[in-house]
Amino acid sequence: MNNLVREQLGDTLAVLRAVEADAALHATLAAAAEATARAMKAGRKLMVAGNGGSAADAQHLAAEFVSRLCEDRPAMRAIALTTDTSILTAVGNDYGYEHVFVRQVEALGQAGDVFMGISTSGNSPNVLRALELSRRLGITTIGLSGRTGGKMPSLCDYCIRVPSDVTMHIQEAHLALEHIFCMIVERSYFGPERFTATKATAHAR
Repeated sequence: MNNLVREQLGDTLAVLRAVEADAALHATLAAAAEATARAMKAGRKLMVAGNGGSAADAQHLAAEFVSRLCEDRPAMRAIALTTDTSILTAVGNDYGYEHVFVRQVEALGQAGDVFMGISTSGNSPNVLRALELSRRLGITTIGLSGRTGGKMPSLCDYCIRVPSDVTMHIQEAHLALEHIFCMIVERSYFGPERFTATKATAHAR
């Protein structure tokens, strides 16, 4: 079992090193975050959605914006579309599970908002439908996915693809990138001088 621990950590580190070396990914992530900051400065919001572990990521990321990531600052407009069980079950029952996010985008989305869809395969039908409607409504679209991006790239203004085909390693990299995304949005929104620490400070939760 010790070998399994070592092997899995080695695989995780290999993916993170590949992400660290991917300059195009870095540029896309930074551009997506800066676009999100501009939207928030204009009074718009970030909506985030995904399935399974990616649903947990959506909620995690929204919480970082509404509460805080590393340092105190005013709350920022973000909402996860994965949390309201009455909406999810009503839409799933009445229209089908592929509509659970698009129906919320239809209800809550406004031109100038940002929608982030998280799908390790890039092929989740409910995420794709939400991306499609977002494009039609004039909402900026961001995708987080795996190596190929599946069907997401053509639907995204910014598609961030982790260079891996293994779901759990893609998710591990997504979490790191989501934290960095939040940090860039904060600095773009409030100005870098507000964040004086050179390294992220820990806050227990």
